[in-house]
Amino acid sequence: MTEYKTIKGEKVPSLGLGTYRLTGEACARAVERALSMGYRHVDTAQMYGNEAEVGRGIEGSGVGRAEIFLTTKVWPSDFAHDRVIRKTRESLKKLRTDYIDLLLMHWPGDGVPLEETLGAMLELQREGGVRHIGVSNFSPSLVEEATAHAEVFCNQVQYHPYRGQEELLGQAQKMDYLLTAYTPLSRGGVQDDATLREIGDSHGKTATQAALRWLLQQDKVSPIPKATSEEHLEENLDVFDFELSEEEMSRISSLSR
Repeated sequence: MTEYKTIKGEKVPSLGLGTYRLTGEACARAVERALSMGYRHVDTAQMYGNEAEVGRGIEGSGVGRAEIFLTTKVWPSDFAHDRVIRKTRESLKKLRTDYIDLLLMHWPGDGVPLEETLGAMLELQREGGVRHIGVSNFSPSLVEEATAHAEVFCNQVQYHPYRGQEELLGQAQKMDYLLTAYTPLSRGGVQDDATLREIGDSHGKTATQAALRWLLQQDKVSPIPKATSEEHLEENLDVFDFELSEEEMSRISSLSR
């Protein structure tokens, strides 16, 4: 079952698969397995060194490319105009695809003007190799700065119950961009949380599922938990048949340190 978030008129599958630190056969298998279960949103990056495996997993899944929302990212050392173009063309080859749905600047850069990097990304967009462009790990003021040079579709940041992102969330909702939440389970830290367990239990769900549901119920937010085992992939996907109350949402928000 796939639900969607609408960003600038485009539907994005609301729950994605993160692939950071997934490599080799395990990565290809996880991607293939996730897609066969119903995931339709996959996140990778040039720096992860696993784009070829992600591409193999997508191909092996038999799911049509048009059904999948695929994100990759350019590393800061490649922010100069020609390197952005070259590295992204390499990504397309590794991912075995004609286009990337979302290309992000992986971190704020240092030394290359934002305008140059985003300008190169816009060229790729005009050529059709990239559908949307965005940023990752940007502060609200840097997002503002980026929007002077390009339409920002997304800002991907670390976001989970212990790490609030109120300011970015407000900005995403106001400016209609996707706030993609990486490490949404605080690297597994949520599963032993008493509050999350209690809330999960009351819905017949786990603490992990309560944490993901909390993110999914926020407008413009898309969590991308990483998982490899069938059990964890299924657990993360099984979050669309219950709803947290406003009180439960507040209780989880108050866990932020």
